[in-house]
Amino acid sequence: MLGLIALALQACGQPAPETDRPVYRVAVAMLQHETCTFCPGGDTEISDWTRFHPVMQGDELLNSGSFVRGFVDRAQEYGDIELVPLSSPAGVFGGSSRSWNTRETFDHFVGQMLDELRAAGPVNGVYLALHGAMAVRDVPRPEAEMARRFREAVGPDVPIAATFDLHGNEDEEFLRWADFSLVTKRFPHYDAFLQGERAARALRLAMSGEYRPTAATRKPGVITPTVVQWTGESPARDIMERARRWEAREDDAYVSVFFGFPWSDVPDVGATVQVMTNDNQALADEIADDMNDFIWRQRETFAGGSFPGPGEAARLVAAAVDAGRVPVAVGDYSDRPGDATHILKAFEAAGIGRVLYATIADEPLLEQLTESGASAGDRFDRSLGGLTPSGGTPTRIRGTLAYFGEGFGYERIAAIEFGDGNLVIVTPAYEQVRTPGALRFGPVDPDRYDVFVVKSRVHFRRGFDETGYARTILVVDAPEPFIGTRHLDALPYENVDLDSLYPYGTPPGRR
Repeated sequence: MLGLIALALQACGQPAPETDRPVYRVAVAMLQHETCTFCPGGDTEISDWTRFHPVMQGDELLNSGSFVRGFVDRAQEYGDIELVPLSSPAGVFGGSSRSWNTRETFDHFVGQMLDELRAAGPVNGVYLALHGAMAVRDVPRPEAEMARRFREAVGPDVPIAATFDLHGNEDEEFLRWADFSLVTKRFPHYDAFLQGERAARALRLAMSGEYRPTAATRKPGVITPTVVQWTGESPARDIMERARRWEAREDDAYVSVFFGFPWSDVPDVGATVQVMTNDNQALADEIADDMNDFIWRQRETFAGGSFPGPGEAARLVAAAVDAGRVPVAVGDYSDRPGDATHILKAFEAAGIGRVLYATIADEPLLEQLTESGASAGDRFDRSLGGLTPSGGTPTRIRGTLAYFGEGFGYERIAAIEFGDGNLVIVTPAYEQVRTPGALRFGPVDPDRYDVFVVKSRVHFRRGFDETGYARTILVVDAPEPFIGTRHLDALPYENVDLDSLYPYGTPPGRR
């Protein structure tokens, strides 16, 4: 009964009976999508978000994803925060290979959250677990629009904090409505849990009146493909380290850097700096200006780089195998639909054996196997992949169906053994394999293979490179037509003026 009385009295942060500590009610919601607007397959609908998992509610939401779990962990440590989870979708089928979200989809999920928020009564704070690179038809800045709608619901004095992936596309509009943006500083994103914790700290300081957020946003005018955004090397590493130094030097300064996601055709694409300080606008501007100028000074190295195509990659991998520099991990970074066969064909032509291809997306093939009653041990002689223009052409595989069943969260995947000790895993959608352990299922043992080809730009480094598992790392480009490569000027942008972004043009005010 005491808890109910406290809840009634503490909705506005008033002291609870028998204690001087306030109780803060914080709404928690999640809506995360890295949208590839150039990817085929049609617009993303509500049903795509609920195809494999219903909308999360209650404790399921509070235990989902590193950002949310970090926020919840720190909030519970404080002991004076009551969390109000709002129904949130778990994720979209196909992930970042899916194209534009419809306006109806966005309105549906955000509207459901706001209806629940209003029904739950007043809150003292709002936490939004976002990505930053969502693209929605007729909504130019979805995350900012979401913050605006939440601001309208809770009023001007309730602080709003959000966490983001560093691939987000944002500008000053988001912090017009929200108070904090906390962005991962590592790619792969080891620090998502940490950013969730930091969001809880910032929000509690603001709710208690100890922090009055003042913010500054800058757009350096630089656009980069995600493959060059690995924070394990310079200059991406140096940019994030500079942000950390500012945070270490200045009490209660939050310095967030978005590298951007160029495959979302949205107006705020490209790098962004957002700085929050405690009632110190001059400091926020000083830090933002410094970070803005630093990124601009790094632009040539940051936006540069080239990678071998499949043919050259085959020669390099063959040399590494001959020299015993195995395992070799190959990142097929340009394949966003997940169906490309370029590397498989090049490696087969070069006679490279003991290769595990993980994965090639081909849902029609999996449907055919299901309809035919296929099972492990069956002979396999079918074409796979090459379903989209960027995927090349289908390739015929003759071998044995080693596995056909559940995997990677899907009802059906297949593993086919073929050639000189090779194996290809077929999934219904793009799948980014991050660790060798993810490839250990059924009869599949990753330790049997010398070469791994995964659909990944940087995330695969987490399990294959930074753990020391693979002795050789290679990132491979693809032939045109381009969707996910560094050749951004080959993309048919409608909402982005590349002439105003380095390296394709000169931003306003730059020389």
